[in-house]
Amino acid sequence: MALVLSKRRSVIMVDNSTMHIQPQSVSGSEMRKRQQPHIEGPPQAAGPPRPNTCCLCWCGCCKCLWNEDRVERPERPPCRMDSIEAPEEQHPTLDELVSWARSFEQMMRSVEGRNIFREFLRSEYSEENLLFWMACEELKRESNPTTIEEKARIIYEDYVSILSPKEVSLDSRVREGINQSLAEPHRLMYEDAQLQIYTLMHRDSFPRFLNSSVYRDLLDSKRRSCLDT
Repeated sequence: MALVLSKRRSVIMVDNSTMHIQPQSVSGSEMRKRQQPHIEGPPQAAGPPRPNTCCLCWCGCCKCLWNEDRVERPERPPCRMDSIEAPEEQHPTLDELVSWARSFEQMMRSVEGRNIFREFLRSEYSEENLLFWMACEELKRESNPTTIEEKARIIYEDYVSILSPKEVSLDSRVREGINQSLAEPHRLMYEDAQLQIYTLMHRDSFPRFLNSSVYRDLLDSKRRSCLDT
């Protein structure tokens, strides 16, 4: 058997018989298809990119499942508790102003008294104490379990959490009690903390308030207006 190959044709000698084979031309496109790697199965439809779960993404730098959970969480709905942060201008009478000097409890029961006292606390950078006390009072008046749970969470995030810029000063015993109540929030869960902040304002802030220009100027103004009339 003899085999002869050439550029123009191929000749195969088998048992003294000759068979001519014409070379087939291959187009460029077919050649490129043959060179491409073989892909098994039909191509998959394009879908959303898989999240990168390689890190905790505390900085939000990539798209991971933990970060998506934070992004997709709905924003906190507006709550009536937020209204306590916008006091309206009040005009207490002279008798009311004088009675506040005799009783801290009576001043705290008055809307006008709380607003004026809040103005003083703001000047001392301790306004959060009164805001916390007022938020707890509002929570006590709630009866809807869903609303109680929502407001209890807001109070914790705004005034109890160590990450909050408005954190109030509570001792470890009171904090532990609050943390235990977070599993099943109720409207009286901040009662001990509220009493502690109330006592702090009464003993520490209230005496300075009575000697402050905020209270003294308002008291003198009311006295002059009464004399003029």
